[in-house]
Amino acid sequence: MKNLFNIKDVTFQNRIFLAPMAGIADRAFRELCINYGAGYTVTEMVSSKGLTMGDRKSGELLTLGETEKPAGAQIFGDDPEIMAQAAIKCLSYKPAIIDINMGCPAPKVAMNGGGASLMKNTRLAGEIINAVSSAVPIPVTVKIRKGWDEDNVNAVELAEIAEKNGAAAIAVHGRTRNQMYSGKVDYDIIAQVKKAVSIPVIGNGDIVDEQSATIMLEKTNCDAIMIGRGALGNPWIFRKINAYLNECRVLPEVSISEKMVVMLHHIQTLIDYKGEYTAIREARHHAAYYTKGLRGGASFRRQIGSLESFEQLQELACKIVKENE
Repeated sequence: MKNLFNIKDVTFQNRIFLAPMAGIADRAFRELCINYGAGYTVTEMVSSKGLTMGDRKSGELLTLGETEKPAGAQIFGDDPEIMAQAAIKCLSYKPAIIDINMGCPAPKVAMNGGGASLMKNTRLAGEIINAVSSAVPIPVTVKIRKGWDEDNVNAVELAEIAEKNGAAAIAVHGRTRNQMYSGKVDYDIIAQVKKAVSIPVIGNGDIVDEQSATIMLEKTNCDAIMIGRGALGNPWIFRKINAYLNECRVLPEVSISEKMVVMLHHIQTLIDYKGEYTAIREARHHAAYYTKGLRGGASFRRQIGSLESFEQLQELACKIVKENE
């Protein structure tokens, strides 16, 4: 597998990317994944309306770390002019790419004109892509799904529209909006998109290990892959997939001790960025993934749900190591 590739003038050291995930892929998690070999990261999605109105939260979401190069800033919305204004505002945070979310299935986004709902209005989707691409001097990419539902599978059509309106690359999650995250990813629709456009195509969905990464690449011929849920509590997935694809090496499983060390480092970084009160509450979700599959995991997750301090998390981590090694 060739390593370096470009989206216009943006060069990536590898083709294994971290997907933008609302409430998950914040700066602390993105930096952790980069340390383990992610070739590219994208911010959590930011409301174009909120950003243009000066919402403080939007600015926090767009803040990039020193190690996040290259990184993308993701925006969502349903008004071409406001999306273009938001893209311009993103530039002050120095992203390498502006990514447009046209795939989010969450009701609060998709039922209000943004995210995956734009797959039902390809004319408006094209206008948004054109407006954003015309407004900024950096590449604009688009993240879509297979379609809205099985009766409306139009990823190929929207990909072609995206390319005609200035998109520099397109990421495709091989599920419909109605599927959310259930069922299996459709490799064939990603392969069809790849055949239909000349811009790079990024495959997304069900990539959880070296084997599933290889399957995605082989079945779709996509240019890169994007890992979402497969990285939760598992940031070393990037290191493992890179070693397998580039060196034909299968790295050993991560020890329980290393998992807990990484978890604590992750949460400490969260605290540094967000303060202990907020970070510990967000840590409950992350810690549940780090302990998944461990002996006594269900009990540990119940304890995680009532965490109030970093010291409590440290004590729990020590207990987990003792009971599993």
